[in-house]
Amino acid sequence: MKKLIYIISVTLLVVIATGCEDFLDTRNLYEKSLDNYYETPQDINEAMAGVYHAMYTPDVLSMEGLAANLLSDMMLGGGGPDDKTAKRIDDFTDPEEDTYHDLWKQSYNGIYRANTIIEKVQDADFSEHFYTEEEATEFKNQALGEAYFMRAFFYFRLGKFFGGVPLILSVDAPRDVPRASFTETFAQIASDLVMAIETMPGKPITEIPLERYGHATKWVAEGYLGRVYLFYTGYMTNMENSSTSELPLADGGSLSATQVAGYLEDCIDNSDHELAEDFRNLWPYSYINESAGAVVLPWAEAEGLAWVGQDGPFSNIGTGNFETMFVTRYAFGNWQWGQYYNNRLPLYFGMRDNSLVPFGQGWGWGTVNYQFWQGWDDNDPRKKGSILETGSAEMGTQDYAGDKGDHETGYFNKKYHSLQHDGPDGVCGMFYYVYGITNKDMQLWHAQDYILLRFADVLLMHSEITQTPDGMDEVRDRAELIPHGTYSLANLKEERKYEFAFEGLRWFDLVRWGDVNTAFDYTLDVRNSGMDAEYSVTYRPETKGLLPIPETEIRLSNGVYQQNPGW
Repeated sequence: MKKLIYIISVTLLVVIATGCEDFLDTRNLYEKSLDNYYETPQDINEAMAGVYHAMYTPDVLSMEGLAANLLSDMMLGGGGPDDKTAKRIDDFTDPEEDTYHDLWKQSYNGIYRANTIIEKVQDADFSEHFYTEEEATEFKNQALGEAYFMRAFFYFRLGKFFGGVPLILSVDAPRDVPRASFTETFAQIASDLVMAIETMPGKPITEIPLERYGHATKWVAEGYLGRVYLFYTGYMTNMENSSTSELPLADGGSLSATQVAGYLEDCIDNSDHELAEDFRNLWPYSYINESAGAVVLPWAEAEGLAWVGQDGPFSNIGTGNFETMFVTRYAFGNWQWGQYYNNRLPLYFGMRDNSLVPFGQGWGWGTVNYQFWQGWDDNDPRKKGSILETGSAEMGTQDYAGDKGDHETGYFNKKYHSLQHDGPDGVCGMFYYVYGITNKDMQLWHAQDYILLRFADVLLMHSEITQTPDGMDEVRDRAELIPHGTYSLANLKEERKYEFAFEGLRWFDLVRWGDVNTAFDYTLDVRNSGMDAEYSVTYRPETKGLLPIPETEIRLSNGVYQQNPGW
């Protein structure tokens, strides 16, 4: 059974970790304050849950995976005629003024909470709560390193979407500081990640208990350092015409490609993370629900697929998941919480008004660019493992009825798609049966975790940084494709394109490589609610791949923040 490590603490979060001024102005019903809290391991664990809680955004448009996918060249806006915001994100026109406000606001909530833990844990002594000094030290180092990582995570989320942002690095720091430069922002991110790596214990994942799954580790921080290095150096070289191979640090130093590659090698050699045997087993469509007495997806059975689950090495489904490194953990929703804690990507990206088994209905956003399907080698199992073809008996979509929405191409993403089984209670969401969910509302049963980092990315980043084929060919070998044998950036780009389709990485790859300027030079024939139409978008290079700062934040800053170019 999945561990719902965040939802358990929701009641406490209301008082303990509401964030920023709201916290300071609220009467503490539990007689806790910044002065007497953070004294016990339980205090720290509850406060850390508050940090992770900020990964969730109430507004679906501010979900990292939704925005980044719609911005990419793999997906079209889709949806119905009234889904104008999805189309504006997709075609680079001005969105509503606060489209990404929750993304900004929740990131700073997480930063504030991480700042508090960093300040309170630095000099804390937890020895009286553990049997040995070694245990107390390990707990403290994990908590401190985790807080540094999460601060870096939120600043990186802000930096890659918005560019340079205000750096608020302490609880008492003023809020009305100007935006830092792009370089200053990424220097702080890099320094926090190095601190996290050097502080957190280097335990292999097989020694980390199930209840800790979903938390950051030293290995996650090393993987993110590779990602930050590639984005910063690529962006500066290709978008700012300021060629660099160094990642700056906040103290004035920098990290070279060799140093960053060394961190990735440490992760590769010592983490116990490894690739899943079959790429397709990472995704829940590969789950064969034998307990229901019927095969859910004949294609999955014919291909010998078996879902590895989403509880790490100790998953009670399959042989365990050693590849997934960092995720946003989801459970199920109810209308008291809204859709806050269930993953809305499968709902929004699901086929519009088509309730089939095992692929259920959704709102039809993010239809797939059919040129992507046509250009993908049929011999690559990742093709049918990533894209859902409609009207296919093999895929269980032979009864698909089209013309339900806009930008229809006949293809949807398969990794994050509504799933349902026909079981004892009738046709219900897959996770309704897997996790014993009691709510039958199709909008609330998507408990699929959103993968933020997996081991395949560490291997491909290592190849890109070192310009060697080893990691790239290991990923190809998993797909039973002929190894390249030699490295080229063109080959590396192809592998990332196919390995990480619809995982929210493509947009940022296009931006950092400078390929975004020409990525949208095409026109597609589509169906818009039953009518033939042409689809095209016009990317605006003057934006330099950045999104607009929420107008509410600009107004609140009284002119301190300047809007990004092009918006």
